[in-house]
Amino acid sequence: MTTSSLLTPHSSPILSFEFFPPKTQEGMDKLHATRKQLGQLNPEFFSVTFGAGGSTRDRTLETVIEIQREGHKAAPHLSCIGSTRESIRAILNEYKSHGIRHIVALRGDMPSGMACAGEFRYANELVEFIRAETGDWFHIEVAAYPEFHPQAISAQTDLANFKRKVDAGADAAITQYFYNADAYFNFVDECQAMGITIPIVPGIMPIGNFSQLARFSDACGAEIPRWLRLKLQGYGDDSAAIRACGLDVVTGLCERLLKGGAPGLHFYTLNQAGLISTIWQRLGL
Repeated sequence: MTTSSLLTPHSSPILSFEFFPPKTQEGMDKLHATRKQLGQLNPEFFSVTFGAGGSTRDRTLETVIEIQREGHKAAPHLSCIGSTRESIRAILNEYKSHGIRHIVALRGDMPSGMACAGEFRYANELVEFIRAETGDWFHIEVAAYPEFHPQAISAQTDLANFKRKVDAGADAAITQYFYNADAYFNFVDECQAMGITIPIVPGIMPIGNFSQLARFSDACGAEIPRWLRLKLQGYGDDSAAIRACGLDVVTGLCERLLKGGAPGLHFYTLNQAGLISTIWQRLGL
C-alpha cells in the first residue's frame, strides 16, 4: 500500500468513460444506448477519442455535442502529431464556441503515410499551446504510463516527460490501462517524489475478448501478466468463461485501486456498457 499523499481514499471517486466516434448510423445508435446506460452511473464526464492527425475531427465534435445535449460533460481528445498550430487553434476555437471546457491533450500517433511530425512533437508542447491560446478556459487532462511508454528510452526519461506535461499546465492525468496495481501505486509515488500533485486517475480496460485485448496490449505496451494471459488463453473460444474471469480480475483491480486511494476510475469502454455496469455494481458504488 502506498503512503503517497496523492492517494487518500475518496468517498465519491471520479468516474469517467471513454468512447470512440462511430463511423456509421448503426454505430451512433449503439453508442447512444451505451451512453444512456452508463449515464445512470453519474460519471464526471465522457471523453471522445480523436483519430491520428485529426482523422475523426468532425465525428469527434459531433459526438461531443450530442453528449452535451444529453446533459453530460464531454471531454474531446486532441492529438497534435501531424498538426499545425493554425489547425489546432481552429479546433480549440470551435470547442470554445460550443461551450466545451474539458479536453484530453495527447501527442497521438503519426498518421499512416505521413512523414512529417508537424509543428508539435510532444504533448507538453500541445499543453503549452492550449494554455497560451485559451488561458484557464480548458480543464486539461494528459496521459500517464504506469508501465512506461513503449517508446520511452528509460523509466526516468518517461517520468521526466510526464512532469513536462504537468509543468506546462495539465490539471489531471489519465493512465494507460494496466492489470498490475503495484505499477500504478509505484508510479504515483515516483510522481510525488518529483513534486507532482495533480490527480492521476487509473485507466481501466474491461476484459471481454482475449484476442482483441492481446492485440491492443501488444500495440500499446500495456502488460498482461503471464498468469492472466495463460489463464485467458486456456479458455480458448469459451467467451463466457473469458468474460467471467475478466470481471473477477478487473473488479478486484478496481477495488484495490480505490481502497489504495486512487481518485477515481476512467473506463475504456470500446463503446460498450455491459461489463462496466456489472463491475460498478460489484464495487457497490
